[in-house]
Amino acid sequence: MTPLRQRMIQEMQIRNLAPGTQTLYVNCVARYARHFGRSPDQLGPEDVHQYFRYLTEECHLGSGARIVNACALRFLYHKTLHVNWSIEHIPLAKEERKLPVVLSQAEVERLLATVVGLKHRLMLELLCAAGLRVSELTHLEVGDIDRERMVIHVRHGKGARDRYVMLAQRLLPDLDSYMAAARPVRWLFPGLRPNSPVTTAMVTKVCRRAAHDARLTKRVSPHALRHSFATHLLEAGTDLRSIQVLLGHRSLRTTTGYLHVAPAAQRGVKSPLDTLAGSATRPTS
Repeated sequence: MTPLRQRMIQEMQIRNLAPGTQTLYVNCVARYARHFGRSPDQLGPEDVHQYFRYLTEECHLGSGARIVNACALRFLYHKTLHVNWSIEHIPLAKEERKLPVVLSQAEVERLLATVVGLKHRLMLELLCAAGLRVSELTHLEVGDIDRERMVIHVRHGKGARDRYVMLAQRLLPDLDSYMAAARPVRWLFPGLRPNSPVTTAMVTKVCRRAAHDARLTKRVSPHALRHSFATHLLEAGTDLRSIQVLLGHRSLRTTTGYLHVAPAAQRGVKSPLDTLAGSATRPTS
C-alpha cells in the first residue's frame, strides 16, 4: 500500500466514512492514477478536467458514477492533500433523477417464494420487512434482534447513525428455525469465514437469482427491496417523517422522493375529473 493511499484511508476513518464508501473512493482514485500512470499528488486541475472529459466522452459514465468519482477526488485533494486550488475544479455532474425500481406486494411474495435455503430467505425477508441497506443487513449481530420489544437495532447505518426498525411478526418462525439450525455466534449471517459477516456481493447474488427464478422483469437488487419497503409504507398511509426515521435518512427531502413512486390514488389524491358533479351527462355517439 502506498503512503498516499494509507493516508487517505486514515483520513476517511477519522471522519467515520462507511467501509463501502472508503473502498469506493480508493478504487476511484486508483483508476484515476492508472489513467495517467502517475501518482495523484503529481497531477493538478487540468488533469482532473481532462479525466472527467474522458469519463464522459469515452467511458460514457452516467451522472451518478461521475459524481462518485468527483467526491472521491475532492476528498483526496482537499481532505488528504490539502491543495491550494479550488474544489470547484473537480466538477459535480448534475444528478439525473430516475425513479427507483419498486416491486408490488405480489412481486415481493413471488420473489420470496422462490428463495432456496433458510438463510438466504431470511436475508431477503429482512430487507423487505425492515428496509435495511444491504451493508446494514450484512453487519447485523445476533444481539441486534430484540424479541422482547420486536425491534432490530441497526448499528452500522449510513453516516454512523444508529436506529431501530420494526421486527415483523411474520419473520419469527423463519428466524427461530434459522437460529436453531445455524446457531450463529456473533454475526447473524456469517460469511465463508465464521468470524466475518456475509458479503454484500453474496446478498446481491442471492437477490438476483431469486428475481430470475421468480421471472420478474424488473431489475431487482437489495436496494430495490428497500425502495419497495418505503413505497409500500407510503401507500399504506404512513407519514413521511416516520418513513424517514425507519430508513435512516438524514434529510426529509430524500424521503419525499418516494412521492413520485407511490400512485397518487394510493395516497388519497383524487383526479379533478372524479370530483365533477355526478349529474353531468355523457354525450352519446
